[in-house]
Amino acid sequence: MLKLYGFSKVNAGARGRTRDLRVLWALEEMQLPFELVGMDHPAHGLSTEAYRQLSPFEQIPSIDDDGVVLSESAAILVYLAKKSGRLIPGDPAGEAQVMRWCFAAMNSVEPPLLSLLVLDWTADGSCGKHRKFLVGWANRVLTNLERWFADRDFVATQGFSIADILMAHVLSGIKDEGLIARYPAVASYRDRCLARPAWKRTIAAYCARVEAG
Repeated sequence: MLKLYGFSKVNAGARGRTRDLRVLWALEEMQLPFELVGMDHPAHGLSTEAYRQLSPFEQIPSIDDDGVVLSESAAILVYLAKKSGRLIPGDPAGEAQVMRWCFAAMNSVEPPLLSLLVLDWTADGSCGKHRKFLVGWANRVLTNLERWFADRDFVATQGFSIADILMAHVLSGIKDEGLIARYPAVASYRDRCLARPAWKRTIAAYCARVEAG
């Protein structure tokens, strides 16, 4: 059976935002059976040689699917979608669009938003110039997304796909509501994805299980 390595305990600031949620959400949407292996981050459960064989950078999530070992949330979602034939089109053109937007979520949209989040977590008040740069970068990305969502419900195809799981989860990391309020189509897209029953079940089960440490 598929084993998913996810958090059982994580620091309070990250709880509810961790990337294993992307895989948990996909598995719930796909209705695939799996075994969850809970990892205790504060107790350094990821910093073992055994776990490094699954995840070279000591990160969550990772999977072991009867010997197929993968880390990196986007790679895992692509693997699961292609294996199950769900949340990804069967035709090459449709698959290419989903892959395109999986890469875009990870490489174009997440970097400025995550950088801004980390700066706000760690800054001592003397990083105004750096924050201004990151806000400008985030606004440029969100402006382009706003255009893209002018006449689309989902990011890659007419139907919900793994690209939407990645993109919506990235957008859910925006804690500055004033920032995303400038982009109503992006905010509506994010909220539409996070209103899905599979996500609500996923986040509820996660919050009931994962401890803050």
